[in-house]
Amino acid sequence: MIDYEVRGHVAVLTINRPEARNAVNAEVASGIEAALDRLEADDDIWVSILAGNGPVFCAGADLKAIASGNAGGLNTKRGGFAGVVSRPRTKPLIAAVDGPALAGGTEIVLACDLVVASTAARFGVPEVKRSLVAAGGALFRLSQKLPENVAAELLLTGDPLTVERAHELGLVNVMCEPGTALESAMALAERVATNAPLAVRESLAVMRTTRGADDATGFRLSSEAFARLAATEDYAEGPLAFIEKREPQWKGR
Repeated sequence: MIDYEVRGHVAVLTINRPEARNAVNAEVASGIEAALDRLEADDDIWVSILAGNGPVFCAGADLKAIASGNAGGLNTKRGGFAGVVSRPRTKPLIAAVDGPALAGGTEIVLACDLVVASTAARFGVPEVKRSLVAAGGALFRLSQKLPENVAAELLLTGDPLTVERAHELGLVNVMCEPGTALESAMALAERVATNAPLAVRESLAVMRTTRGADDATGFRLSSEAFARLAATEDYAEGPLAFIEKREPQWKGR
């Protein structure tokens, strides 16, 4: 259900269930969690991409699984819905969205750190249309990544958001042509992977941890991150490569 491919320092995870619009069932959820375990444990993987095979990124929860009483399998113990929405991660995860990402599909996107989407994509949380709530993170993450009134409109009407509007409002980092989302996500991943991997992880961790925190907390956590980096080999390599006018050779340690 989840394909795993390594391209240099980038791991590409693909939901491969196109016959069911890549809807999340127990196999998809456990597969995503296992793939995240694998890439987090691999020191040679610095960035990851999550994509969907076929014309739909992810249609959300598998309603057939829910109807048959298997709703619990859509969540993993550590990752929550789809094995990812509440999963602690240290490495950047990029969503490559080349089609609709609706309901839980949008919540998977919201759990990622960066978003690349083609003009074939759209986002939405239509749960209220079925007397449900978006319990996989959208109720609080939409207002973190979009203006509050726009988030409220999506949550209260259940109507979708076009990729053009999502890009304009900052939810989507890169907008591209249909069929090129993965290629565009790889280009973005490579931009990230040229940097010192430990510095990237520390920066991401502080950004996440300080959301809503006061300045004093932000400065303290930033200083602690700097101190951890100062004890690594890559900390010395960065300035040395600059002085020697060459590309740095990061080791991730």
